[in-house]
Amino acid sequence: MINGILNIYKEKGYTSHDVVAKLRGIVGQKKIGHTGTLDPDAEGVLPVCLGRATKLCDMLTDKNKTYETILLLGKTTDTQDISGEVLKTGDTSALTEEQVKNCICGYIGEYDQLPPMYSALKVNGKKLYELAREGKEVERKTRKVQILDIQIKEVKLPRVRMEVSCSKGTYIRTLCHDIGEELGCGGCMEQLLRTRVSCFNLKDSLKLDEVRAYREQEKLAEILIPIDEMFSDKKAAIVMKKFEALAYNGNELKMSMIKLKEEAKATEFVEGEQIRLYDQAQHFIGIFVYHENERKFVVEKMFLDQEELKK
Repeated sequence: MINGILNIYKEKGYTSHDVVAKLRGIVGQKKIGHTGTLDPDAEGVLPVCLGRATKLCDMLTDKNKTYETILLLGKTTDTQDISGEVLKTGDTSALTEEQVKNCICGYIGEYDQLPPMYSALKVNGKKLYELAREGKEVERKTRKVQILDIQIKEVKLPRVRMEVSCSKGTYIRTLCHDIGEELGCGGCMEQLLRTRVSCFNLKDSLKLDEVRAYREQEKLAEILIPIDEMFSDKKAAIVMKKFEALAYNGNELKMSMIKLKEEAKATEFVEGEQIRLYDQAQHFIGIFVYHENERKFVVEKMFLDQEELKK
């Protein structure tokens, strides 16, 4: 079993599901999952988890993301992007660059966003885009999203190229739509490139053909990111030999049962602090959480497959 994360560059025309399906064929295993849907017309960073790393999928989906996008003003579509059916057009001739910039920057911070009908969100067990394709529109609730930052890169009206950093669950095409509505001319997303997901950056991402080449040369390990690297900001500890079985089975561990790795200088722990736990052979066991009252560590997520230890 191959375990780890690949930083994939999702190319235009592929769904996130397509990427997973193709990778299953490339690496020769079924246990693979992606960390957040990118629309078929969108490109960019898509971390893909293999083997035991699939336990990270939800965690990475929740991370902040950065996009480069082109907002096209004066056009409103049913999908909120350029691929959809045009519902109306608006006059942008009276817009000024300053007016547009002020409007866009006003979205920095928290705002209530209405999820689009053309999305993978489910209502009563059915995906919204399936209902939309049937010509149905259902009531959706707004949800709070966080626009952490917007950097306006270029303004050539009716187009605006900008970089958006945002929280999970943010639809960039809906942001474009909302900006257009506020400006009174309508708007849609013309282009989308995801440049960052958590610690995964565009410059390090690889296309599927590049991954295939590494696999054929038996060099996949060179591009596979280890699971524990996702927790590099946590203190690392080693469980003592005689207590390894307890750790393997996810039991609670007393302070006296572990020893911090040398690089973890601080020896004090605070309530709720997470640590990376390893055995004596440096196998990554999982993430444990410290409880001050009992001065013990309790498992939060296990990543070790005990069958691997027998090999």
